[in-house]
Amino acid sequence: MARLLNDLRPVYVVGIGFHPYQYPTETPYVTLGLTAVREALADAGIAWGEVESSYIGTALLGMAIGRPMLRHLGALGQPLVHIENASASGSTAFRHACIEVAAGISDTALVLGIDKRPDGPIPRASTAIPTLAGDAVVPFTHFALLADEYAAKHGIDPADLALVAVKNHNNGALNPNAQRQKTRTLEEVLGGRAISGTLTALQCTPVGEGAAAVIVASEEGIKRLGIDAGRAIRVASSAAGSETAGNSLNPDTGLSAEIMTRAMREAQVAPTALDVVELHDAFTVEELLYAEATGVCRPGEFIPLLKEGAFDIGGRCAISPSGGLIAMGHPIGPTGVGQIGEIVRQLRGEATGRQQPGARTGLAHMVGVGAVCYVHVLQK
Repeated sequence: MARLLNDLRPVYVVGIGFHPYQYPTETPYVTLGLTAVREALADAGIAWGEVESSYIGTALLGMAIGRPMLRHLGALGQPLVHIENASASGSTAFRHACIEVAAGISDTALVLGIDKRPDGPIPRASTAIPTLAGDAVVPFTHFALLADEYAAKHGIDPADLALVAVKNHNNGALNPNAQRQKTRTLEEVLGGRAISGTLTALQCTPVGEGAAAVIVASEEGIKRLGIDAGRAIRVASSAAGSETAGNSLNPDTGLSAEIMTRAMREAQVAPTALDVVELHDAFTVEELLYAEATGVCRPGEFIPLLKEGAFDIGGRCAISPSGGLIAMGHPIGPTGVGQIGEIVRQLRGEATGRQQPGARTGLAHMVGVGAVCYVHVLQK
């Protein structure tokens, strides 16, 4: 029978670090990555030589980018793994670092998410197999259609979906690591550049550059290295899955609901126990769909509860207190790692200016082009 992360020895996040997400610049990726790693090492209070293994999540930078970057910290011979899994690259790297530590192979591991957006479109390998649709429906059109479907199904004004962006831009304005750090009114969001259907530019994630790093450790590693156990946050569960056969307009939501349920079951927490949630909200409608998939509210209830402030910082469950992908940004490789960093900061009570009061349990969720889904539950 397959074993769960929770069946193995406990794993904790003991250090977090960022290079702020930003619009594309001439900054070398090495600088982005080392900034995040050095901050995570300092946060954990350990030296580079005490990290036993490294996992690099990246989708855009190409082959073996970790070696010429990490050697500036010292080429010490530790195992190095590169992982590409679309938007879920960082989340996947985090899961496998946790598995290594939980299995007792290592006591400490680094997870680094890093990317820089290339000039022009993001490359995708061709299958060289003809299809009927091909690239006829691009992501923003797909989600514009989902927004229309959701609004019609639940009898809401499509403009109400823009309230998600207002909330997340307001949260991002409080986050020094966010790509978008400006509050926005509903009128500004709705009046922005039209993208597709009712979606405007401020309802869609920007793809830029940045880095996020976390260090995970076992209890043995925490004791041996003298790490402050009071700031260590437990990884209560890790769940992952990939697409199944079906012709639904939105298979991402069904897959997300399944993996979220699995992660919460493993962590033995109910949706009502979630204090902080970071979702894959690349488009406003995704936050509605994925939040309802967690069970924090029933289908069709998200907008009324949003209007009441239930999902604001200080509400019953802070959703995307980092600003989410919409305001924090989505540099691809770092995104899932950055979600973990935000939740750790919240559960430590260190999210100055955007702290969810009394936060003890958080959930991080990422999908990768709809084909894969990764969910982690963390607990204080």
